[in-house]
Amino acid sequence: MRVLISGASVAGPVLAYWLRRHGFEVTVVERAPALRKTGGHAVDLFRPAMDIVEKMGLIGPVTARKTGTDHITMYVEGRERPVELETRKVIATVSDRHVEIMRDDLGEVFHDATRDDVEYVFDDSVTSVGDDGLVTFERGEARRFDLVVGADGLHSNVRRLVFGPEAAYARWVGAYLAVATVPDYRGLDGRMEGITGVGRMAGLYSAAHLDGARALFLFRTPGQLDYHHRDTARQKELLRERFAGLGWDVPRLLDETDRASAFYFDSITQLTLDTWTRGRVALVGDAGYCPGPAVGGSTSLAVVGAYVLAGELAAAGGDHTRAFPAYEAAMGDYVRRSRSFALNAAKRLVPGTTLGLGLLAGTAWLIGRLPSGLSRAASKLAAKGVRLHDSVALKDYSAYEAVRR
Repeated sequence: MRVLISGASVAGPVLAYWLRRHGFEVTVVERAPALRKTGGHAVDLFRPAMDIVEKMGLIGPVTARKTGTDHITMYVEGRERPVELETRKVIATVSDRHVEIMRDDLGEVFHDATRDDVEYVFDDSVTSVGDDGLVTFERGEARRFDLVVGADGLHSNVRRLVFGPEAAYARWVGAYLAVATVPDYRGLDGRMEGITGVGRMAGLYSAAHLDGARALFLFRTPGQLDYHHRDTARQKELLRERFAGLGWDVPRLLDETDRASAFYFDSITQLTLDTWTRGRVALVGDAGYCPGPAVGGSTSLAVVGAYVLAGELAAAGGDHTRAFPAYEAAMGDYVRRSRSFALNAAKRLVPGTTLGLGLLAGTAWLIGRLPSGLSRAASKLAAKGVRLHDSVALKDYSAYEAVRR
């Protein structure tokens, strides 16, 4: 069977890998002219995603590129002394198997694992998908595929073509995220530094193998902002308005962001589709069930979703009428709990009141002083909350593998 995947970031290459393992013929089309290698921003892989990475034989390359951030210094608006946190203690409350890695580095690892037996087509994108599997492209000639998968992110092109406008199933969670590539002028060495205030948080972090650093901004607003997604000047202006008067090194961060070599700005939006399949088309990762960038563990969700979709297609012998419902059933609970978690996380990470800010600071202070074992034990009492990822059980699809590596 011939499968077209739109998107070569994370979910796309993972899906391609497992489809090939199960004997499918795979083509991946990517709008960008080449594989993105700017570093991106840091993402998290929790236990189920790490277990899949291990099945792929990629633990070595992934852990070799982990960010190496092991300490957080966070100032709190209105307080003189910062909260000091060991990253491992924070992560221990969420997962007992975890790696933080730059998104583009992770995508490169997955691409390298698939490039020899998967067809990659860069600098092109899908323009239409026919009911009979005929797909047209912006640049290339039309081709026919048995199945088409949208793995092209929150603002998925395939989803728009097949499922309709994004506004019909996108829910803004009340916050915005910005990331800028800036010089590591603070000489960060395994550290993240930042400041949090009512409704806003700013920080700076780097990765062990990066030349520069990433400036990170999270903020809440009472209503959605008016800007065009390509108007970076307006987006940076909005950042300055929202972060005016915040202390620590925020003025310098804003200045560096104005000169940034790469800049990302978007609303933290959650998708609420009830189904991620239609006809011959399926959605995977952020394209289908983004719980909210930076707050919902969307990268781990994407890796698991890709693995499950490939496995269910293999189990059904390529019959998408059986595989697609099984895929949705297998992922449904994980997706719904990720959505709920993301909504709560957005409120807790960027509290909208002075009381909420105080609770955040107090919780961080407590985590920083609890022994790792105690913080881990306490978090396990709420496995359906903060430890939702570790509670996910992976199905074994190895019986359906057709290609051995």
